[in-house]
Amino acid sequence: GSKVFAGGCDKSVKMWDLNANTFTQVAAHDQPVKTVNWIQAPGYQCIMTGSWDKTLKFWDTRQSQPMMTVNCEERVYASDVQYPAAVVVLAGRKVKVLSLENQPTVLHTSEPPLRYQLRDISIFKKDGKPAGYGVCSIEGRAAIEPFDNNTANSKDKFTFKCHRSATSDHNKPQEIYAVNGIKFHPTYGTLATVGSDGKFAFWDKDARTKLKGSEQLDNTITCCDFNHNGSYFAYASSY
Repeated sequence: GSKVFAGGCDKSVKMWDLNANTFTQVAAHDQPVKTVNWIQAPGYQCIMTGSWDKTLKFWDTRQSQPMMTVNCEERVYASDVQYPAAVVVLAGRKVKVLSLENQPTVLHTSEPPLRYQLRDISIFKKDGKPAGYGVCSIEGRAAIEPFDNNTANSKDKFTFKCHRSATSDHNKPQEIYAVNGIKFHPTYGTLATVGSDGKFAFWDKDARTKLKGSEQLDNTITCCDFNHNGSYFAYASSY
């Protein structure tokens, strides 16, 4: 890629042209921008931005006004795009699912079976097509939700505990940490989670097993992602 998009608390989104080393503002909101996603569709290409102003906006970077605006029930916290699907986490434990075919269309808004604030979301594929999403919360727990709840087997829809202290003494309290990030591997379909316990872990959602955990870092891990083919895994550690 030759361009990087970044949004922040100044309520704007800027495009960094890596070849020319120039910055151009390409989007704006009324409140801080929380998410930016690139959409490459057969008939159009744009960026999708989500904000604490309770809107999703779709922008042709050559135009000063958005192509489309979707009003949301609450502030946007996280999002993911795997054409032709997009998912958006809202405050109030809501998840909005969109179809991106022809033009962005909201399919439905649902509430995952997690009882506390949602932090991140990631789409997984089955047979090469978007099939559902994983979402994580501040309660040391994540959920796997298929898009088609009518035909999905019960085993495909579940929650699991993660990023909690290990204890065999039931009389001692267990330390529970926020799960700050969740991402699916683009090739194998396994997933990674990162948490405020300063650890990352890899999971097999189909076998419902933990594949590998990391040593504890000095600070919390705030986000993570795989590169386009899954050969690299990156995470950010901060206070």
